[in-house]
Amino acid sequence: MSTLNVLICDDHAGFRASLSALLTGGDEVLVVGEVADGAHAVRSALALQPDVVLMDLAMPGMGGVEATRCIVDSAPHIGVIVLTMIDDDDAVFAAMRAGARGYLLKGARRAEIVRALRAVADGDAVFGGAIAGRLTRYFDPPTAPSPSRSFPGLTPREVEVLTLMAQHLANPAIARTLGISEKTVRNNVSAVLVKLRVADRAQAILAAHDAGMGPGQPPSAG
Repeated sequence: MSTLNVLICDDHAGFRASLSALLTGGDEVLVVGEVADGAHAVRSALALQPDVVLMDLAMPGMGGVEATRCIVDSAPHIGVIVLTMIDDDDAVFAAMRAGARGYLLKGARRAEIVRALRAVADGDAVFGGAIAGRLTRYFDPPTAPSPSRSFPGLTPREVEVLTLMAQHLANPAIARTLGISEKTVRNNVSAVLVKLRVADRAQAILAAHDAGMGPGQPPSAG
């Protein structure tokens, strides 16, 4: 498994040092830089080209949401995971709208952070348990419209893939569930992003939840 290059952005020097030491305890992660504010995060991300940026939200000057938006707009291949103490709805959804593909709360264990880094580097969206539960409750509609009617431009297979994406399944799990190859899943995910006119997997999941596709709903082409 390849080493992940990670940039840490947090305005607390002590936390940056502790997080860097925590992550570099094995060979899965290489911390390529540490910065203290959003403006430096944007410049360092574009210069260093890390696989993932771990981004705090509340910082002096440019905050984490705006820095995330700048990074994603300029280098969409770089994943951004918010790592913060802020767990209110406004912060979560602002970060997601800015293009963050993950949201973890400080205090998350090393194994959870490393799993999130790996998943986001592979193109998935990851949210900590408390955050995922909040998203599920927020987007759980009283009645669920047919996915095929909500997204008439998608093929039946693409609807199945999007439904499972909305349940936060990664590509290998989707492949196992549908009995297809991971390459086919990746191709379908790419087609879904294009047809829904969204920039990334996280935004596709939001669109699916808006349409009533969420955890607990079986894949169905309508």
